[in-house]
Amino acid sequence: MTTEQISDAELAGQPAAYWTGVAYEALIAYTRARQAEKGYTQPQFWLLRNLSANDISPDGAGMTLAELRQAMASYIRPEDDLAAESAVLVERGWLTRDADDRLWLTAEGERARVDLARNAPAIRAALHEGIDDADYVTTVKVLRQLIRNAGGTAA
Repeated sequence: MTTEQISDAELAGQPAAYWTGVAYEALIAYTRARQAEKGYTQPQFWLLRNLSANDISPDGAGMTLAELRQAMASYIRPEDDLAAESAVLVERGWLTRDADDRLWLTAEGERARVDLARNAPAIRAALHEGIDDADYVTTVKVLRQLIRNAGGTAA
């Protein structure tokens, strides 16, 4: 039986953890594949974002790899190698490393971050195809409630 043949009553009894896990893996794989087609990785984009005063960083100050890992703790994946990813960005001239082993975003890196961010709307549009905003909002609200019911913190 395919999921298309499962009744609403059967779906209501299915474990949310299974479906959220399947969704997470599929969404990450899709996003990372689209980014790879454009010549960068999701962790590289996160590095640029976390070091940009125009994005996640409050002040644009340099950060060590340990500080960056901590800043990304809620979304970095176990297989993400920030040392290797940052080395690529240093080689591209998008990051520099100072004597204290802090990574800093260069002007070229900031331009790259802005350029790479332009890919996000197309990725989102493809993932949201056939899903209206009201259904998406309802889904997120349900997920947030499931998180709270499980004792987690829904941001």
